[in-house]
Amino acid sequence: MKVNLFVSRDIEEPYADIHTDELTDNISKAINILESDDQKDMLAVKKGSDITLLELKDIFMFRVEEKQVKVFTQTNEYIIKKPLYQIEESLTGDFVRISKTTIINLKKVERVAPSLKGMMFIQLKNGLKDNISRKYLPDFKNALDL
Repeated sequence: MKVNLFVSRDIEEPYADIHTDELTDNISKAINILESDDQKDMLAVKKGSDITLLELKDIFMFRVEEKQVKVFTQTNEYIIKKPLYQIEESLTGDFVRISKTTIINLKKVERVAPSLKGMMFIQLKNGLKDNISRKYLPDFKNALDL
């Protein structure tokens, strides 16, 4: 999709024109975001050359892999250009960091179990697994009110 941005100091209120031959789900999401006053519940991510707008409630995990921040949903994997610490600052209380490289959505946790050397093992509802490091375990327990 081609995107043109025009910055002008002569307009009173920003507006957007979208020209398309078909109303797709992504275009509908973009319209909703542009019309919404609260954009903090959406995140723009990439898969190949496509840009997708995800609702935070659909995200299971953010994890750094191969020097990239990957975003995992129920069935898909995306890339986001922001560093993990910037993403963490913009997330709601449903998300918690469980290690230096991973942030998970608490609402997507299936089970938690003891692991090696004082760490905990976590499995998400989409089958993704990771370890909660000892450093972040108190924050994780606090987020769950344990």
